[in-house]
Amino acid sequence: MTKQITVKNYKNLLGNISSLLEDGRKRVIREVNNIIVNTYWNIGKQIVEFEQEGKEKAEYGQRLLKTLGHDLSLKYGKGFSWRNLLYMRKFYLIYPKLQTLSAKLSWSHYSILLSIDHGLKRDFYEIESIKNKYSVRELKRQIDSALFERLALSKDKKGIIELSRRGQIIENAEDLIKDPYVLEFLNIPESERLTETKLETNLIRNLSKFLLELGRGFSFVDRQYRITMNNEHHYVDLVFYNIQLKCYVLIDLKVRKFKHIDAGQMNFYLNYFKNEINSEGDKDPIGIILCLDKDKVYADYVLGGLNNKVFASKYKLRLPSEKELKEELEKEKRRFLR
Repeated sequence: MTKQITVKNYKNLLGNISSLLEDGRKRVIREVNNIIVNTYWNIGKQIVEFEQEGKEKAEYGQRLLKTLGHDLSLKYGKGFSWRNLLYMRKFYLIYPKLQTLSAKLSWSHYSILLSIDHGLKRDFYEIESIKNKYSVRELKRQIDSALFERLALSKDKKGIIELSRRGQIIENAEDLIKDPYVLEFLNIPESERLTETKLETNLIRNLSKFLLELGRGFSFVDRQYRITMNNEHHYVDLVFYNIQLKCYVLIDLKVRKFKHIDAGQMNFYLNYFKNEINSEGDKDPIGIILCLDKDKVYADYVLGGLNNKVFASKYKLRLPSEKELKEELEKEKRRFLR
């Protein structure tokens, strides 16, 4: 009996074929990327092994790459300038074992990683890229936003080495927190008069980017979550759930400096969630007060001794400069040496 063609049957056929084509394209792209990565690694290996037979290392090496780049460009077109060949050479020197390369990273990913001279820092971003499936653009953004430095601020030497070996491991509330959070993707000028409503609205409009900034395991739950008590309404600005820690994360937004009253407000929200919202298996909720500025010593006194996990973090509306990060590191060192 001939099967009757219906709109539903046709849509299923179209959907199945579309899925096959999409999967095929993804496999082709992955395969092409792997071939390019392996080829460039082998080019780097050939260059290094050829150089090792020469005596005038530095001067000879640069002359070799320029000559080689010129001849390869004439034969194969763009992509073989002496600077690109220099990166291929560096690629082999940093990753001397081909089997250590990840099939999840493209040559574009590795090109960005190769621009990082600090080994621990480069290892961290490589692991994070693989774990979080960063696009090239996302990887660049995380480097520009100094994710490694921001996470390293709260760690000792052993913790920084562990960070480079395992990436960001979220095992407790402290592991979730960044200070500062970088919200440059909102494109809000620092000179602009900012309100909490405007900040919240912009974060929701850029939710996917905000989730990337928050870190691994976050899912959005609600905004302006209403808590009613004694016939009074209270509102939590943003509510998330962290899948890895199995807990709610409440975020309160402030467009001013951190004050002690903020901690009391957040503590109330957390107690409510702990007693009224948590389900079986949920761990105690975490509160983050995102503020324009804070005095760290003052914040430590205010937040110290609370039964609930409450954190105060600054946010920046632009990417921090290297100088600013160094100053923050120096401040932290001085604080610990007191």
